[in-house]
Amino acid sequence: MLTKVSSIFKISLITIVAFTMTYGCQTNDEVVETVEIEEVAQPQEEVEEKESTDYQLAKIDLSHWKLTLPIGKPTEVEPPEILNYATNETVKPYFYNDSTDASVVFYAFPNATTTNTKYSRSELREQLVPGSNSTNWTFEQGGIMKGKLAMQEVTKDADGKYHRVIIMQIHGRLTNEQKELIGATDNNAPPVLKIYWDKGKIRVKTKVLKDKNASDTDILHEEAWGDDQGYNFPTAVGFEKFTLEVKVEKGRMTIILNDTETAVYEGVDLERWNVFENYFKAGNYFQSIDEGSYAKVKYYELEVTH
Repeated sequence: MLTKVSSIFKISLITIVAFTMTYGCQTNDEVVETVEIEEVAQPQEEVEEKESTDYQLAKIDLSHWKLTLPIGKPTEVEPPEILNYATNETVKPYFYNDSTDASVVFYAFPNATTTNTKYSRSELREQLVPGSNSTNWTFEQGGIMKGKLAMQEVTKDADGKYHRVIIMQIHGRLTNEQKELIGATDNNAPPVLKIYWDKGKIRVKTKVLKDKNASDTDILHEEAWGDDQGYNFPTAVGFEKFTLEVKVEKGRMTIILNDTETAVYEGVDLERWNVFENYFKAGNYFQSIDEGSYAKVKYYELEVTH
């Protein structure tokens, strides 16, 4: 249940000159691209200034993320391979740097899909243990994901309305024991949070129990959960940069837009959601199968802490 929406006013401007990668409380590693420059009669200081101006990169530590691409069956790229995304010929068309504004671009179009969906994606999946999907977190353990992003390009449907894109998620996951208990074919559980870019506004969808008195075993089944009515933040973001922050704790989920508007979810549904493990997702989960449709989402910063 959505219990509170509040607004305050704050504007922040961050100029990113060097590329640092941050994940939780880990030590930042500075990455410097080496550029071959012919000898010219100019001071060394000018050359160094030009290098740092030309090569601005997004603040995202990819060492704890797996990337799913809209190609293959689909193609997935895990750590440590993902760290070389900028020179990976398979990855570059769908996940690439735009050094002119210190962003990384997620490009998706209707093509390859994962299980249980008809939509394609260029999207990151959190991995607490790099290279493994088996270690995740519960709401009781908590977590925070914060990103700075923008919609760069998106096509329109036959009615002239922009196609929707899921830009952040919290996805549930069954443990192996839970999977065996209910006879599931995989570890998939419902996504408890989907955040959409929807016609220039940010829309939030979460899950609710169809039967509040269902047993702990019954609620492991995906069909035990339904969608809430959804909530649109009042302020439109359009194609401008914005920040999103998702805070999770036992029985409570908070989503903050631009540090000014807040939506808080709490109640029995989220209290009982603690039965599931979870992981964060971020990027471009494109919600169209229209021929010729596509979207490009830019991320400037992405940080997760637990």
